[in-house]
Amino acid sequence: MKVVIDTNVLLVSIPRRSRFRPIFDAVLDGKIEVAITNEILSEYREIIGEKTTDVIANNLAELLMNLPNVELATAYFRWNLIHADKDDNKFVDCAITASADMLISNDRHFRELKKIDYPKVEVLTADEFLDILTLQA
Repeated sequence: MKVVIDTNVLLVSIPRRSRFRPIFDAVLDGKIEVAITNEILSEYREIIGEKTTDVIANNLAELLMNLPNVELATAYFRWNLIHADKDDNKFVDCAITASADMLISNDRHFRELKKIDYPKVEVLTADEFLDILTLQA
């Protein structure tokens, strides 16, 4: 299963005591494939650096780039499917480019995608994805 993980979900899945930690563990253990772009990696670094430290953010970025189950995709086309927060489109473009099975986000702006038939991007919340991971365990 290949996914794109929005920054808000990655951020809440990192702490060891987080109930969303199984998402990050699935990435670390290679149980899921993750697609990212350079834009997404930059946002991960920026936001995680703001919430923690630059050292932690850089270590996380380096870790992701070295995991065999993390694919660096290049989105050559901008679909611009999300209008409420255009910055979120980088995740959608990555999901489409990488043929991801789903995009995981708690951001309400991604709900717009449910109304779009083509290209179809399946969006799940962290809770919904956690349920899938629990069933697979």
